[in-house]
Amino acid sequence: MATDPLIIYLDGKLVPESEAKISVFDHGLLYGDGCFEGIRIYNGRVFRLTEHLKRLYESARSICLTIPIDFAEMEKATLDTVAANHLRDGYIRLVVTRGVGSLGLNPYQCPKASVIIIASGITLYPKEKYETGLNLITCATRRPASAALSPQVKSLNYLNNIMAKIECIQAGCEEGIMLNEQGYVAECTGDNVFILKNGQIYTPTIASGALNGITRMAVIEVMQEMGLAIHEVTMTRHDIYTADECFLTGTAAEVIPAVQYDRRPIGDGKPGRLTTQIIANFKALANSTGTPVVYS
Repeated sequence: MATDPLIIYLDGKLVPESEAKISVFDHGLLYGDGCFEGIRIYNGRVFRLTEHLKRLYESARSICLTIPIDFAEMEKATLDTVAANHLRDGYIRLVVTRGVGSLGLNPYQCPKASVIIIASGITLYPKEKYETGLNLITCATRRPASAALSPQVKSLNYLNNIMAKIECIQAGCEEGIMLNEQGYVAECTGDNVFILKNGQIYTPTIASGALNGITRMAVIEVMQEMGLAIHEVTMTRHDIYTADECFLTGTAAEVIPAVQYDRRPIGDGKPGRLTTQIIANFKALANSTGTPVVYS
């Protein structure tokens, strides 16, 4: 069945996807210079839109990138793009590139950044894996040191994560654990990681190299409402090997169980009871809150 072409927001205009084009001299293309956010739409509402936009502007500020529209304009542009595509459930990719400039690294030769908003769908993992759980490996590719690039900046340069994802695919797994330079668990290639041990929840510290994910924070709120004790710790592979349950969180991934790590079963090798309840409670939160979209 034919589907309507996507409508893309590009530098102040809503245009058909066939007309949504950027210059080959855009430094986002040439050098991965820019930042982005992935945002979910649930039941006609944009989930945690304010938090995502705050992080976008913080990422831009951290890399000395001036976003050419203000916060309110960005919020309206995002909601308008969703409405133009008649999406009630889906995924938003909001991208800010450094903009067009000369060949060479100097970002000050790019007079104006570009803003791109895509509202569509995304499938990060097969649907059945949300029922049966993911298999994980330890990636040889390490997370960059925070002194090189803060993990809190969602930059357009994702080569580090991509190389780790290649390892996962080549090993026949869906996802992998990335370690920092000291060998401690940081995060997965695109998700945050949580484990359950003796009724307590543990997740790596932000200082370990994890992104302070929006979904991570939402799930922590859900678990606090459930009365669970949550600890941010310096985590090792041993902690995951010996965990009772494990699950991952991310905007694209949502909340998904992990049942095997480095070919070792986590717990009994099946999604845990508590993980299943956390997923259900997160879904209830996501489907009942958010910034409403006004559809014409």
